[in-house]
Amino acid sequence: MSQIFSDETHRNLLSRIPQCTGREVADWLRTVDEGPAFFRFEEKVSWLRGEHQLAYGHAKAIIHEHDLRRAARKLR
Repeated sequence: MSQIFSDETHRNLLSRIPQCTGREVADWLRTVDEGPAFFRFEEKVSWLRGEHQLAYGHAKAIIHEHDLRRAARKLR
């Protein structure tokens, strides 16, 4: 079972992604959009970790943010 991060932890992880990875969060979100169409959250996290050598927390934060934004687009 995956660990659940608080909203504050999620925001902190997102804020550190550019300096830790050299890429902006928006760029990572585009990478996820253009990547394979995995169904499960952990599959997406594993793909980011394996393909782009991201730390688990950063990969999880990116996928969580991607899912949050995708859900928000559906509500509009």
